[in-house]
Amino acid sequence: MPVWSEVNEEIRRMRVRLEQWQQQDGSWRFCFENSLLTDAYMIVVLRTLEDPQEELIKRLHDRIAAEQELSGAWKVYHDEADGNLDATVNAYFALLYSGYSKKTDETMMKAARFISSKGGVKQVKTLLTKVFLATAGQYPWPSSMMIPLEFLLLPSTSPINFFDFSGFARVHFAPILIMADLKFVKTNAATPDLSDLTQPVRKNSESSRGFQELLNEVHSGIKQLTSLPQQLHKRAVRYAQTYMLERIEADGTLYSYSTCTLLMILSLLALGYDKNHPTITAALKGLYSMLWNIDGRVHLQNSPSTVWDTALLAAALQQAGTSPEHPSIAKAVRYLRSMQQSKLGDWSLHVAHPVPGGWGFSESNTINPDVDDTTAALRAIHATTQRNPEYQDAWNRGLNWILSMQNKDGGWPAFERGVTNKLLTLVPVDGASAAAIDPSTADLTGRTLEFLGATAGLDVHQTFVRRGADWLFSNQEADGSWYGRWGICYIYGTWAALTGLIAVRTKPDHPAVQKAVDWLLSIQNEDGGWGESCASDSVKHYVPLGASTPSQTAWALDALIAVCEVPVPAIHKGMRQLLQLMHKDDWTTQYPTGAGLPGSFYSHYHSYRYIWPLITLSNYKKKYENL
Repeated sequence: MPVWSEVNEEIRRMRVRLEQWQQQDGSWRFCFENSLLTDAYMIVVLRTLEDPQEELIKRLHDRIAAEQELSGAWKVYHDEADGNLDATVNAYFALLYSGYSKKTDETMMKAARFISSKGGVKQVKTLLTKVFLATAGQYPWPSSMMIPLEFLLLPSTSPINFFDFSGFARVHFAPILIMADLKFVKTNAATPDLSDLTQPVRKNSESSRGFQELLNEVHSGIKQLTSLPQQLHKRAVRYAQTYMLERIEADGTLYSYSTCTLLMILSLLALGYDKNHPTITAALKGLYSMLWNIDGRVHLQNSPSTVWDTALLAAALQQAGTSPEHPSIAKAVRYLRSMQQSKLGDWSLHVAHPVPGGWGFSESNTINPDVDDTTAALRAIHATTQRNPEYQDAWNRGLNWILSMQNKDGGWPAFERGVTNKLLTLVPVDGASAAAIDPSTADLTGRTLEFLGATAGLDVHQTFVRRGADWLFSNQEADGSWYGRWGICYIYGTWAALTGLIAVRTKPDHPAVQKAVDWLLSIQNEDGGWGESCASDSVKHYVPLGASTPSQTAWALDALIAVCEVPVPAIHKGMRQLLQLMHKDDWTTQYPTGAGLPGSFYSHYHSYRYIWPLITLSNYKKKYENL
């Protein structure tokens, strides 16, 4: 087993380092690194606007180019078999659009051959790829998005309406529906021609049949609206435009996401806005603020993770022994208190008596709180609340908001309660089943239960806590694992579920708990660590990575520590590997363990290699050191 001096020294070292990295305002700022698609679309938008940001475009180009595989393809994650067609098309198109790569370059010819081998440009799957190509005249406006714009006008009393979609789907669909409605295309001298990579599209009749069921509901609702068709259409266009403009944050971005902000810019051009309009200029400025320098190359984050990282690190440091009165924690808590939201966002439409009090992911986010960020912030401020009554109101409002988000089925969603209409998952676009709605998930439910038990002092004797635990029991996989929606993937979900169940006083010998423990032990790597491939997210069953990562090893260990009263050999072996992983720097320490859209969008949190190991080491020390 690891000697206690090693564990204690690692905790001490991390505490010192994290305190040194803290910003003056109390926050921690790490890169939220996503796939290359945000970089590619930034190039497309800048070239569409004919905005001569040459240094930025060149640096974005260089980051994309550096990620190309020897085969000519681009991958979404390290172990992705062969290559990813959408990622390759996005990269190829953006590199050509930048002007710093040519079709005749050997690397570009390799990329073109890979695209052709996969059936050409028209075989791309993801909606965003299709939309950005369509705006540049390289893809027909996808029939899959031919939902009438009037759909946005359907009232909440309709069997189906716009607010049945998840919040993250809505802010992307609004600009897309505007552009699809207008068949918007904008080209210039720099626009690449991909006609040499265009081949016939293979149809998917099954998804088309499902989509027709959704369209029938939409058209049935539209028939109930009382306006002449032309007036109705104008109203729908105005509504879509207003929907976007009313959700622009102070930094100019739409909902604090770069992807929908880029779409908004193009949709405003489609509506006739001048490219120098203040709304577009402000949006670009907001996007520039999201850029991050990675080893000299520039990356556009989809949404900076500052609030999330700060909340998790402030809580982790306190678990590691840093006093709540320490200047580092005091600064972090003040920062977090200033980030608590006070506005009624879209989430409030699904709550009977809404009271703001949640936290969001990014500091520019003021209207889109989420359950995970809120429980993280409440963990961080809890000890201060007990010492400082000024924080009691923030705590009460945050806890109230968390409880108001519980779904009818007993579980917790990410952003909005009750957004569970499965009919919307029939939209025939890749990832619709994951993004169109916001149902209860094992990771959110488990993390919330862990907060309610370990921090708020509640347990399964409270009805709402019991309902959350019952949801987890009902949604356990046959092999004993749980699927995690926002992390990779079954290790993540199982960790969240187990730590949550134990925190609310589920007995360690409960059959569901023991089955999950057996599963975790069965997938431990030979080196003692754990690692899961992003491929799990697409195939919906556990796929081993074949290597160990810091986050996933920490998650698995933390789950086992929560359950086991004495450390089993697998924990000792895992701790030795975790201590080694904290000093490694290779692809395994940079592997994406955050999930966005299955098969297309994953995230590498640069903070995670510090947060989760520190929490696990601290829990290990607290539970076992004095045995």
